[in-house]
Amino acid sequence: MKLLSPAISQLARLRLWRIDAWKSHPVDSQREVLQDLVTSAQYTEFGRKYNFSGLFNIKDFKQAVPIHEYDDIKPYIQRIMDGEQNILWNTPVSWFAKSSGTTSDKSKFIPVSDESLQDCHYQAAKDVLTFYYNFNPDSDLLTGKGLVIGGSHNIHQVNDEVQYGDLSAVLLQNSPFWGHWIRTPELSIALMDEWENKIEMLAKATIKENVTSISGVPTWTLVLFKRILEITGKSCIAEIWPSLELYIHGGVSFTPYREQFQKIIGKKIHYLEMYNASEGFFAAQDNPSEEGMLLFVDHGVFMEFMPVEEYGKKFPETIGLQNVELGKNYALVISTNGGLWRYLLGDTVQFTSVYPFKVKVSGRLKHYINAFGEEVIVDNSDKAIAVASEKTNSIVNDYTAAPVYFGDNNNGAHEWLIEFERAPVDINVFMEELDQALQQVNSDYEAKRYKNIALAKPIVHVLKKGVFTTWLKSKGKLGGQHKVPRLSNERKYLEEILSIANT
Repeated sequence: MKLLSPAISQLARLRLWRIDAWKSHPVDSQREVLQDLVTSAQYTEFGRKYNFSGLFNIKDFKQAVPIHEYDDIKPYIQRIMDGEQNILWNTPVSWFAKSSGTTSDKSKFIPVSDESLQDCHYQAAKDVLTFYYNFNPDSDLLTGKGLVIGGSHNIHQVNDEVQYGDLSAVLLQNSPFWGHWIRTPELSIALMDEWENKIEMLAKATIKENVTSISGVPTWTLVLFKRILEITGKSCIAEIWPSLELYIHGGVSFTPYREQFQKIIGKKIHYLEMYNASEGFFAAQDNPSEEGMLLFVDHGVFMEFMPVEEYGKKFPETIGLQNVELGKNYALVISTNGGLWRYLLGDTVQFTSVYPFKVKVSGRLKHYINAFGEEVIVDNSDKAIAVASEKTNSIVNDYTAAPVYFGDNNNGAHEWLIEFERAPVDINVFMEELDQALQQVNSDYEAKRYKNIALAKPIVHVLKKGVFTTWLKSKGKLGGQHKVPRLSNERKYLEEILSIANT
């Protein structure tokens, strides 16, 4: 395996010219992607309905095809799952990625075509490897194994032709045979349903492996790390996996977790952020020293950007790459080679760079607090939590927040539930620092907090360890990509979690 490293590094560098080509011409690349998508699907049922054969530019496409949310395309998807084909996409779709989102009780089934596997998910994964080797040409990454902390759903057979599982299960089942040589654990453990047993099996199965990279959601990765240290009696992960050099993360902001990872790993490693979902692989960090992830504009996904204030309008406006602004919040609208058309993903992004176009995930369309006009988004709260943690020498495991509405004798406020790995000496000092940091990053919040006129000081509850896990378990969402909603504009989730904490 040691001999593989220079060869892989060379292949990665050779691949850079292809990346540079679409990186240098992103608008043209996106136009070509849309043309390929429309041409491929013009004789599908969806393509005939919206006259794809008569659409010759982006403007025509946007005028002809309305923006869809999941419920709008659900009837099409159900028909494909029942065995019909040529509905949304022109090649057979036999795989679906089951995605329940963070808080929804309903499952979504996202079509995964062979094109979306090969030209989007796997292509993007290769590009992430290329990015890494470009900055670390002497890396020994592929001399060991990559630990994949994936989802927790087995493959389910709908009929003779159709199967579904969560995205990681679908990707693992369809990956090339050589992919299993460089991955751990074995498939039977990787696809286990029951998450608590899975952590135990993951720990025991990987302790003796030469793990050089890890990918997974930070919260569950930390759970695994702690269990491994308990089993081995070691003081840090570097004592178990001395060749570990890379952690690939996504799904939630890494900001609140960075200090915990550095401490528990026990040595300096590289970190890379990527932005992938059941619907596609959209971006990844091409430069570890820069904020933001490079958009994959040539991977079978056409992207539009909806200013968040357009959400809810009958005919919301979207813009293309050439018109985006730095720092503004956009909802991502995608058309894909899996058969999604002008699909509102639900994520919000902000551009950190243009030419090249780089984004960060700022939150979810429905995960924010705007009860009093303060427009607090997850990116704001993550930054404020990080600042308050640093200033009070504390470490936050997880948190959620929701509004407290006006009463007869009190102003509105934000109520926070926080689980600490290392609690601050004085929770009131933490609350003050959190409040000040939020005012620094959000001028609307600052204005509402002025003299407590609209918003009173935050209310903070310290939760015992395990409360969030218990809540996720009660929802059937323990493990994998499931996570606690950071913010909500209603109190439903906060009340449920608080009820568990009080009992």
